[in-house]
Formats: sequence, C-alpha cells, structure tokens
Amino acid sequence: MRAKKPALVGMFAAGLIAVIGTAMAQDYIAPEDGPEVLDRAETRRAAIERAARVTSLNMFGEPGSLDMPNALMMRDATFAFTATTFAGQNRFTTYFQGTPWLGFGFRYSGLENTTRNRDGLYWDRGFDFRFRLMSENARRPSVVLGLRDIGGTGLYSSEYIVGTKNFATPGLNGGSPGNVAVTLGLGWGRLGSYGAIGSTGTRPGGTSGRGGQLEFDDWFRGDFAPFGSVVWRATPRTFLTAEYSSDNYPLEAQRGTAFTRRTPFNFGVDYQWTKRSRIGASYMFGDAVGLRYQLALNPTEPLREFRAFPPARPLERRPSRASNPGAYDTAWAASRETQLSLKEVISGRLVAEGLRLEGLALTSNTAELRIRNIRMQSEAGAIGRAARVLAEELPASVEIFTIVPTNFSVGLSAVTIERSDLETLEFSPGNAAKLLALTTIRDAERPSAADLGPAADLYPDSGVNFGPYFEPGFFDPSVPLRLDVGLALRGFYRPSPGWLAAGSLHYRLAGNIKQGVVPPTELEPVRTDQALYAENDFTMPQLYGARYFKIREDVYGRVTAGYVEQMFGGLSTEVLWKPSNQFWGLGIEANYVRKRDYGVDFQFLDYTVFTGHASLYADLPLDYKLQIDAGRYLAGDVGATFSLDREFDNGWLVGGFFTLTNVSAEEFGEGSFDKGMRIRIPISWFTGLPSRSAAGTTLRVIQRDGGQRLQVPGRLYSTVRASHTDALESQWSRVWQ
Repeated sequence: MRAKKPALVGMFAAGLIAVIGTAMAQDYIAPEDGPEVLDRAETRRAAIERAARVTSLNMFGEPGSLDMPNALMMRDATFAFTATTFAGQNRFTTYFQGTPWLGFGFRYSGLENTTRNRDGLYWDRGFDFRFRLMSENARRPSVVLGLRDIGGTGLYSSEYIVGTKNFATPGLNGGSPGNVAVTLGLGWGRLGSYGAIGSTGTRPGGTSGRGGQLEFDDWFRGDFAPFGSVVWRATPRTFLTAEYSSDNYPLEAQRGTAFTRRTPFNFGVDYQWTKRSRIGASYMFGDAVGLRYQLALNPTEPLREFRAFPPARPLERRPSRASNPGAYDTAWAASRETQLSLKEVISGRLVAEGLRLEGLALTSNTAELRIRNIRMQSEAGAIGRAARVLAEELPASVEIFTIVPTNFSVGLSAVTIERSDLETLEFSPGNAAKLLALTTIRDAERPSAADLGPAADLYPDSGVNFGPYFEPGFFDPSVPLRLDVGLALRGFYRPSPGWLAAGSLHYRLAGNIKQGVVPPTELEPVRTDQALYAENDFTMPQLYGARYFKIREDVYGRVTAGYVEQMFGGLSTEVLWKPSNQFWGLGIEANYVRKRDYGVDFQFLDYTVFTGHASLYADLPLDYKLQIDAGRYLAGDVGATFSLDREFDNGWLVGGFFTLTNVSAEEFGEGSFDKGMRIRIPISWFTGLPSRSAAGTTLRVIQRDGGQRLQVPGRLYSTVRASHTDALESQWSRVWQ
C-alpha cells in the first residue's frame, strides 16, 4: 500500500480533528460545577482540570504513557481519537472503552523510510484489544493484558501484561493532591524486541501479507522484555512522563532510515487543552520529536444538556367527582362532532410538540392515540408529551390513555397509562420509575373500524430537503481518506398510510473519490468499483417506492422496489417477527437486484443476483445489541455477518462487525475477510435540542467485494425496535420532559 503524497492527508486530518475537538469543548459548562458559585471562565477551568484526571492515550492510541501501554482504562463508554507523529511514523487511532474491563481500537498507520516502503508511505491497519484482569485498590495495582495489532499484517504485533499503581503526592500549587503513576510490564513481539530477559519458546512470526488473520501461534511466544514508565501530574492540567521502551523498532530504526534509536528512554509532557482534548510532545529514543493529539467523547456527557422544546407545562388536575360530578358526564362520547372537534384540537397541540396525529379513537373513558414522532429523539419522551396533551384536552371522564407510536403508519407498540397516575406522580420523587411500574406496554393491534382515521391533512404527505452532503471513501490501497462534498436534494411522498416514495439527487462540488484505485478482484466487483460510480458530478443515489404493513400484531412486512442504493436496483422484501416485550427477534429478507450503470441514464449492467439473509436480533445487557445475518451476499458468496453494537439511550451507537463466507482469503484479497466498526452520534447530543437526525459512518479495514450486503433503506428492525419495550424502558426517564 503506497502513496506518493499522502503525508498532507494525515496532516490535514489531524489539524481538522484538533480544530473540531477544540470548538466542541470550548463552550461546554459542566452542570455540576455550579455557575452560582463560579463564573463562566472558572467553571470551564474546573471542568478541564477535572477531565485531566482521565487516562492519557499513547502514540499507538491506547491507554499508555508515550510509546508504551499502561494498565489504566478510560471511563466506560468513552470513544476517543488520536493523531500522532514522530520520525515519519504517522498513526491515527479510534479507541472505544466497550466495558469497564474491555477496550479495543482500530489504528491506521502511515510509515516513511522503512523496509516496507518503495516510494511514499506504507499504510498499515491493525486492531488492538485490552482486558483488565485486576482493578487498582489501596494495596494492589491495576493489571491489564493486551494484544496489539491482531488481525493485521503483523507490523506492530505485540502482547503484554502490565500493572500500574497511583501514588499521592503533595498538593498541586497548594491545592488538591496530585499523583504519580508508576507502570511496569512485560512485552512479547515488538514489545519484547529490546532488552529481553527471557523467552517462552520460538515465535513463529511471518504473518500473511494480506493481513486480517489471527496468528494465534504467535501470541505470548518468543522473547519477552520489561518496560515501564513514571507519570507525574505536575499541575492540575500538566503531566510529565519518563519511559523505558522495550520496542527496538526493527523495521524503522534498525533496518530502515526513519530515525536512529540512540536510547531506550523517552520523555514527554501532556497538557489538558480542553475538557475533551489533550495535546502532548515527546523526545523519542534520543533522536526524534513526537507530537500527539487526543480527543475523547463520552455518550453520557453531551456537548449541550438536553432542553425539551417547548418546555412542558404542568398538568392541570381534574376536579374530584364529589366536588364536580358534572365534569365526568359522558354524553359527549355519543357526539361525532364533539369527537372530531377534540381530534382537531389535539392534532394542533401535537404538531407544536413535534408529533403528528395518525389516528384517534375515543370512548367515554378511553382514548387510543396513534402518533408519528417527527422531532423527538426519544420515543419515551414523545409518549410523555402525547399523554400530557390528552390529559389537558380530553373530558374528565377519559381515564385510560393508550398511545401507539408508529413508523410508516405501522403501529409499533401500545403504551397504556392511567390519567390518574400522571396527575398523582408528576412532581413525585422518582416519578419516572413509579410511572413505568404502573404502565403496560404490549404489541399494537392493527387499527379497527372504529378508529377515526388519520388527520385530514396528514395524507398525502410530502417533503423536500436541500443541503450539503459529504461522502467519504476510506482506506483504498493508496490513500486513507477520500471525500466528495456537494449539494443534495432529497424528497419523499406518502400518498396514504404505509406507502412511501423517496429519492435523492447529488451534485458534487469538489472531491477525489473518482480518483480512487479500482483494485483487481477475483469476485464480481460489487463494491470495489466505487470510483466508477463517482465519475459523474451529477448522481442519483436512490429512487424507490416502499410499502410497510403488519401481518399480525408481532409480525411486520416491507416491500421496496427501485434504485434502492447507488450500485444496485431491483426488488427487496422483508418479514420481521418481533414481539414488543421480547428481547429478541427473527427476520427474513429476500432481494432480486441488478447492478446499476455507472451514469444516471436509468440503465443497468449485465450482473444480476439473488441475495438474502435470515437474521437474529437480540438486546443484551449493558446496552449491547447482537445481530447475526446468514445468507447470500451480492458477489454470490454465502456466509454470515456477526455484529455487536453498544447503543445508548440518547442515540449514540458504537459497534463492530465481521463477515465470514465461503470465499477464501486468497480470493477475498487484502484483509482476508470483511470487518470494520461503526459510529453514530445523534444531532441532539451536539445541540441539546430535540432531533431525530444523526451523523455517523462505517469504517472498514479495506473495502473488498466479499461479504457485501445490499444497502436497503428503512430495514424493519431499526424501524421497529426503538418503540418496543426494551428501548422504551431504557429511555423512560425522559417521559416527563
């Protein structure tokens, strides 16, 4: 993997991330700092100094000192990015603390002047895993076992076991106590290549040139060597580090010309720049200067605290039956005019809350309301707002509210709340948990004949959105990042409940995806020819129609036809069985598609394929979601995809996946099999305002043709599960917002 001028890409990416990270953190005010005690500048300073206690990431983007790892873990759920450079070694790493005891990262490295270079940079990819074996207490250190660069080409292949202990020091500038962190460890592989003190046998070495395969026989084999570091917190935001490295840098310093390794000692300084970003500089191996930038985000700490809009109004409690029996008269229920009038008023109130009325059925003491959530990220919050509207507008005799959230006009669950509970618990401590205990959630039935139907102005429904688009292309063999930017026109039309027509048009203003390499492949080029689809400035990524429906209360169906994605068009059908109160579901999808022409002339190429999968979905503890898809992929290969995502109740998602099919590693090509990670961040996390929009991307180690699924919009599971019991309960604290 070579590039003649890729260094500018890395420099630009690191600079862009630094600017973004600084801007993101600059105006953040931590609520616990108490603005009534400190002014704005002091509050920000206190937040930054408190953040300085978090774990620093090393030159490899993992918790560590400078070049060596340590035994610290980041705060649970932290997602971090690092950009580092020294002596032509440029590394970009994403790291996620998946649980308090497990962390993993994906690194992309560009190396100059090594034995693997011919011209330009050599680009290398690798995965890291860290497992905490023991946590620190007053008497013992924390201990971590780590695997570096597994499944890669083996450039940085290492294993280690390391311990870290923190010791208190005198106060910092007369303030709170500081600390010194002492780390000692043993490393194998690259981390055992200098100063070895023993051996655990012969390390086979010699990884696959394609990468992507786990070299189990190498792990904890061969020479092992000690390493260590001392980190002193010199000021509330400044850290000084001295380190002894056991990495001999055999390709870069011993046989390459990247730098001269004069000493095993490294020295550095870190500074907590903002609450979420840290910068560092180091003097490496007596010969080179290193620079580091670290950006750490945590889903549980939004940039702006959530602000419901408009603010919820306190409920007006109904009079008691004894004091005003006339208020509970039920004669109104027999008047269709009265019901239609109530429906019109409620519809208008819901629009102000970012909701749309899909249907309303009333009796003298019950109301079933079907809503479409337009704006609120949390379905539980939408249900709470809808319940307030009913309580404020319906006659006093109506006691039972059943609220049915919908998507594509399909009822997803039925949430039954008693009006008396809303009135009694509104200002009660722990009101969300108490209300949930009294609430019933079940599968939604199909609308009955008694339903008054959708609001008169709801169908037909249409919308147009015009704005910018950004289309990245990651990790082709020559450049780690390509990007197209331009203007996008997106539109939809809903003629009646359950029907949808949608499409998009793109006009590229600038970009270089069309300059990407189209690598040779032994399979049908179903993804590797991305650059050919980007040759035209004007493109039509999608143009399709879809029908969503319920087969029975817990079985959903979808049919989609047209240009469902940029590269393929045809027919897609799907059936999903997912009871609302069950943590798992089953789905079947069948697609018959043909490859689209590279232009926008409504033509097709000769390649046609039948592809489909059977899927298992499961909601696991700690916000994890498991998905297994088994079937036939776009290139005709057969196998299964395993996905594990962690999805937080505010919409953040971080996860990974891999696909194994009957395509051999040789046929697949570089990378050996399809794998990657993905991230999704809700817009409300940045703005603090209600929104259902999110920004995200998928990072593959390398884009090949094996194990590739059709990219169908609006698949059923993601459409359905946000309104089912598990998801609603995880977000129920927002029901009073």
